Amino acid sequence: MDLLTLGNSVFATYVVAVALTVLKVMGQGWMTVYRMMRSDRGLVSPEDLQPGPLNNSPRAEQLELDDYVDRSRRMHRNDLENIPAFWAAGFILVFAEPSLLLAQVLMYGFVLVRALHALAYATKQSHELRATFYTIGSLIVVAMAVIALSAAI
Repeated sequence: MDLLTLGNSVFATYVVAVALTVLKVMGQGWMTVYRMMRSDRGLVSPEDLQPGPLNNSPRAEQLELDDYVDRSRRMHRNDLENIPAFWAAGFILVFAEPSLLLAQVLMYGFVLVRALHALAYATKQSHELRATFYTIGSLIVVAMAVIALSAAI
């Protein structure tokens, strides 16, 4: 069986998990745009104050830090710092040919803890709670990399 086909259940699991995390990353960017438009704040560059169809009355205070917008921006940055490692580790895990159950626990587990991390961040939960979800996700990615490395050597 070719490993990189949807007929391989482990690869299909990977595709689903990656698709969900891609939607999360891209959706968070759009959430930031939504929050900027809703609050009329949170712009980041001086050239953003040039008048245009979406901002016909620019004001200097639009460049001031706004937690409502910046929280979404920080969530997006956090996704970009963590999710690509999952994409890479998950891809090489497919070649290790783990059991379907192990692949599903690891991959869907990562998706779940990233969703919980996002929920905790969006609702201003404690750093300890967010760190717990981060730690679980990080350990999952490390485990996937170690499994793939072990299979390769």
